[in-house]
Amino acid sequence: MEINARGSHKHGSGLDLATVVMEVPDSYDYNSPNATNHHPSAYPHPGSPYHQQNHQPPPSDTGSPSSDAVMIKIDTPSPLRDDQSRYPKEIGKTLLALLFLAGNFFLATVSLSLVHDRVPDRDVYGPLPDAFLDRVQPQDWALDVSEILIMVVVNSCVLLITFHKHRFIVMRRVFLLLSILYMMRSLTMYVTVLPVSSRTYYCSPKSNASSAGVIVKRAFQLISGMGLSINGKQIYCGDYIYSGHTVTLVLGYLVISEYSPKRFWPIHWIYWLASLTGVVMVLVAHGHYTVDVLIAYYATTRLFWTYHTLANNSLLLKQNGNNYIGREWWYFAFRYFERNVRGPIPLQYDCPLSLPSSWTKKSPKLPGRES
Repeated sequence: MEINARGSHKHGSGLDLATVVMEVPDSYDYNSPNATNHHPSAYPHPGSPYHQQNHQPPPSDTGSPSSDAVMIKIDTPSPLRDDQSRYPKEIGKTLLALLFLAGNFFLATVSLSLVHDRVPDRDVYGPLPDAFLDRVQPQDWALDVSEILIMVVVNSCVLLITFHKHRFIVMRRVFLLLSILYMMRSLTMYVTVLPVSSRTYYCSPKSNASSAGVIVKRAFQLISGMGLSINGKQIYCGDYIYSGHTVTLVLGYLVISEYSPKRFWPIHWIYWLASLTGVVMVLVAHGHYTVDVLIAYYATTRLFWTYHTLANNSLLLKQNGNNYIGREWWYFAFRYFERNVRGPIPLQYDCPLSLPSSWTKKSPKLPGRES
């Protein structure tokens, strides 16, 4: 069996392999008249007609491979032209997320109102053994420090979101994350009631008959004080697993670090220290057990990072057999709120209120004066 010059197989020919090999030149002479009979090189040689004839490609035969080129047109979606298409406001969805947050916050207050009457008697059951609380004497003032830091962090988040260009997307993300966290917290505090962790914290007297009117009254009292003890509205006990103070502090820091410019890293460290100090102050005040703080930190950070991983990778919006994150119980809500957002949100900021045109109008130039 022998090989001809076109690469086909011939049987019974007298042409040997050495002759075939000799017919293949070591290099092509691009200046020769017969250069076009060979396959054109991908990169023109400096001495080729490509450089000698005003950068015109050498002519090719009708039957050569260069004349058989096929153009394949691939239809691709046109790129989105403006931020309004890539990052739609969808104010209706933002209001719906706010409604979810209000409902779950109310559910958490109702859960605490019910748990208050089930808390074990403090005179009979003391605080549970705790590695941190057993070694630190309770300081009532520390809880006020923690809640002051909460107000600072929350107000900073509100200010940041207000001036973010895509504020409605950020708002509904924060609303939805808080909704999920408060929903889970209302369940965990209800199913397992722990003894009061502090011997000095004031707990309101229990009600012998927890009627619907009493529960609703307690819930609205807690809502009026935003769940904080510093204003005297939080006088009910039993909301331990897990810590709402820790959820607010950790989520506030995560929002600030995610949606503020990365070059502001000193400010990120300041809020990280503020959040850490607030969490430690909750423990110093014996307002929560250590396990409450650890569970709250884990639940908040994992939910925040998982949600933003999904939001920043559009392929994960598809619920298929390989996307196991799609099995999260809140995934359907995530898809509804994020399906029109295309990619990570840019760190851009503007004023939420449009300035009067007279403020931004340029003053006319005086005649004969150049700027």
